[in-house]
Amino acid sequence: MLFPTFTFAAFFAVVLPVSWMLRERVTAWKLFILSASYYFYGYWDTRFLLLLASMTIGNEVAAVVIHRSRRGGGRRTAVVAAVAMNVVVLGFFKYYDFFTDSLDRNLGLSSPALNVVLPIGISFYTFQGISYVVDVYRRDTTPAPLLDFAVYLSFFPQLVAGPIVRATEFLPELRSERVPDQVEVGRAVVLIGRGLFKKVVIADFLGRAIVDQTFGTPGEFGGLDVLFGVYGYAIQLYADFSGYTDMAIGLALLLGFRFPQNFDRPYAAVSVQDFWRRWHMTLSRWLRDYLYFPLGGNRKGQVIKYRNLLITMGLGGLWHGAAGTFVVWGLYQGLGMAGERLLSDLRGEQDVPLDSRDVRITEIARLHSGAAVDAWREDPSSPVPFTPLEVRSLWLGRVVTFHFVCIGWIIFNSESLGRAGDVFVALFQGWGQAPELVNPLVVLVIAGSIAAQYVPPLLARQWAAMCSVIHPIVVSVAFAVWIMVVVALGPDGISDFIYFQF
Repeated sequence: MLFPTFTFAAFFAVVLPVSWMLRERVTAWKLFILSASYYFYGYWDTRFLLLLASMTIGNEVAAVVIHRSRRGGGRRTAVVAAVAMNVVVLGFFKYYDFFTDSLDRNLGLSSPALNVVLPIGISFYTFQGISYVVDVYRRDTTPAPLLDFAVYLSFFPQLVAGPIVRATEFLPELRSERVPDQVEVGRAVVLIGRGLFKKVVIADFLGRAIVDQTFGTPGEFGGLDVLFGVYGYAIQLYADFSGYTDMAIGLALLLGFRFPQNFDRPYAAVSVQDFWRRWHMTLSRWLRDYLYFPLGGNRKGQVIKYRNLLITMGLGGLWHGAAGTFVVWGLYQGLGMAGERLLSDLRGEQDVPLDSRDVRITEIARLHSGAAVDAWREDPSSPVPFTPLEVRSLWLGRVVTFHFVCIGWIIFNSESLGRAGDVFVALFQGWGQAPELVNPLVVLVIAGSIAAQYVPPLLARQWAAMCSVIHPIVVSVAFAVWIMVVVALGPDGISDFIYFQF
């Protein structure tokens, strides 16, 4: 069930009012929202429901065992077993076909015929299960009642493609009272409307207009077409994925829940590290807290720090799927981050905190001191003096980072390393050939999408705040008109969200 469809609209039109009518009957509400979430998930394939229920029970039992274990060794054994359970389940469904195909192709060993269907969203709710049992082990939370945990793991707005919401973020909201008058309807409507526009008008258009063709048969097009195909994929992937999470966050808001932000203008990043603070932020924080830090982070020396970055990003790439391209893409990102850290180490600079809101805090602090920087630390929207050299340096960082990321997307979006090589070769050929796919509309969509990355977030917050004080009837009419605009501008049909495959 896709968000931008009439089927989902009818589903949510029932769920929303019933959810609020049951808000004072807590157990009835939980049972209702759990049933709705299972219906939403089973709409694709009812076989997925058994897996989701099994993962729910398995992680809940593991959390209770971890919590009740008194001995340190017993607790460690229990958490290792729980994490292993999640990893084995994820690995089986995600990588079974990869290993059997490799055995057959390379060694001629056939495997028993077994049609393994990849459950939609398994990577996301598996990671949430791992974070839950680890947080119980760390005593950051206690085991929730089974019904509460089942609602958390299956909550339909973020079930199939994130954001990755942690139990420590969701469960306190589940236990608190939700008041209709406190729902940020204006912000929710803006998020849902923006997400629909990103997905239907931008992502689907670019996919059909240029991306699918240039990545499908790169040798048939000139260098300019392929270059804009790469730029187009960078925008398509961002618009598709961030569009989904915008809608997910907006839908959750209407139900009375706040989800963490998942994207923050990633193509305005000034470094690779900054990019990963802005792109798929909930995954980046998950990898940091549950993989990079447990490996030792940057606390065990420079060489170990670089190793940990490569391992973290390599496994982050493998999380996306069982293909060599994803592993190479992850290692490529890790090398970029390690290279930046190495340059900083050679210059004697301190590491930029992984959870810093913006890399500019450190960049500016190195160049300035005094009240201006202190004010900027407290309020990033406050003015900070920039010299022309600093402005050129920031923009150079943005241009270099954007193209570094685009090179990675070529690998990410290719079915094999050989196909990625074909795209790289096509980039340097046929520059005298007249473009077949690049046209003013394609250029306008790509350029406008990149320019939108530089809209100050304060303006977006002000717009949402303005919508929140408008009369609900006016908001409803405006939203209906916006839907008609999106339908009119978008291509026929709605394609699946790209991150459903992960």
